Amino acid sequence: MSLIDRYVLRQFVGTFLICFLSLTGLYIVFDAFTNMDQFLRCAENEGGLAALMATYYGYHSIGFFDRTAGTITLIAAMFTVTSLQRHNEMTALLSAGISRTRIVMPVIVAAATVTCGAALNRELVIPQCRDELARTSKDLVGDVGRELQPRYDNQTDILLRGRSTYRDRQRIAEPSFRLPPSLDSYGSQLAAENAFYKPPEGNRPGGYLLEGVTRPKDLASLPSLKLDGRPVVIMPRDAPGWLRADQCFVVCQINFDQLTGGRAWREFSSTLTLIAGLRNPSFDCGADVRVAIHRRIVQPFLDITLLFLGLPLVLRRESRNVFIAMGLCMAVSACFSLVVLGFQYLGSIYSVSPALAAWAPLMIFVPMAVGMVDALWD
Repeated sequence: MSLIDRYVLRQFVGTFLICFLSLTGLYIVFDAFTNMDQFLRCAENEGGLAALMATYYGYHSIGFFDRTAGTITLIAAMFTVTSLQRHNEMTALLSAGISRTRIVMPVIVAAATVTCGAALNRELVIPQCRDELARTSKDLVGDVGRELQPRYDNQTDILLRGRSTYRDRQRIAEPSFRLPPSLDSYGSQLAAENAFYKPPEGNRPGGYLLEGVTRPKDLASLPSLKLDGRPVVIMPRDAPGWLRADQCFVVCQINFDQLTGGRAWREFSSTLTLIAGLRNPSFDCGADVRVAIHRRIVQPFLDITLLFLGLPLVLRRESRNVFIAMGLCMAVSACFSLVVLGFQYLGSIYSVSPALAAWAPLMIFVPMAVGMVDALWD
C-alpha cells in the first residue's frame, strides 16, 4: 500500500467514524430525552439509569449501524473525494499522472469492506443480540402488553389467540386457543390465565404451557388429545412429572416471536433462520418475510450501487464545496431509498412478487451507475 493509499484511506476512515458517531449520538440524545420517563421507571430494577441506558443504546447502536451503513459509506466517500479536490490534492495527483481511478481505489476498497462487514454483522452479530434489540424504549423490560393477532397453526389447525402478549417471559395473557373438530373432544376451546412459550428440550417438543386452565374442566382426569397418533394437547395425567393439575401443554412449532408477528423476528434473525421459518409447516410466513429474505441477499449489491451512483457526481463536477457534496449525497440517498422502500412495500402487499420487489431496484439503478461511472475512468 502506497503513501497516497494510506492517506486517502485515513481520510475515509476518519470521516466514516465521525459521521457514524455523530448520527448515533443524535439518535441517542433524541430518543433518550423523548423516553426518559420510561428509563427512570425501569432504572431501579435494571441496575441504575446509567447501566440501563448504556446497555440499551450499546446494543441498539449495532442495529443503527446496520440501517445506516450504506448511506454513511456514501457520505464518507463523497466527503473524502471533496476534501481532496478542495485542497487541490486531486489536481496535484492528476498532474503527476495518477488516474482518478487509482486515486479513489482505496475509497472503493474501503467501502466494499464496510459493506461486507455490515453483511457479517447482519448475519452473525445481530441474531445473537436479537432479544436486546427487540427491546423498545417504550417496553424496556417487556412488561408492556401488546395485542395478539390470532394466528393458525397450519399443522394442527389450532387457532392461537389471547388478550395480550408480554415479552419478558414470552407470555400470553388470558389465552383462548380454539381447537379444530378433530381435537374438540372436550370442547372447542382451551382457556387459561396464562400461556408461556417453551422451546424444545430433550424429548419434549416446543409449544405453549397453559397455566390456570379454566376450560375444559376436570383437567387432571382427561387423556391427551392426539392427531394422527401423536400428542398435540398434553394433559397432566399423561405427563405427571412436569405438568401440574391445572396445566396443559399445546405442541406447536410457531415460536413466540413468530406468533407475535413483530418486526424483531423478521429484522433481527439471520437469513437461515428466516428460511427455516419459511419451511415451517405450522407457520404461514407473510410476503414481508419473503421480501426480507431476498433483501438480505441483495443488500450488499445495493450498498455498492449507491456508492457508484453518488461518487461519480462529485468526480465529474470536481466540486470543492462540502455543502454541495452533502446536498448531492442527501438527494441521491433519498431517491435511492424511496425506490427501494417503495418496491419492498409493494412486495409486502403482494402487488409484485417478493423476488421482484427486492431485485427491481438493482435492475433500475445498476444501468444508471454503469452509465455514470465513466467519470472514474477519465
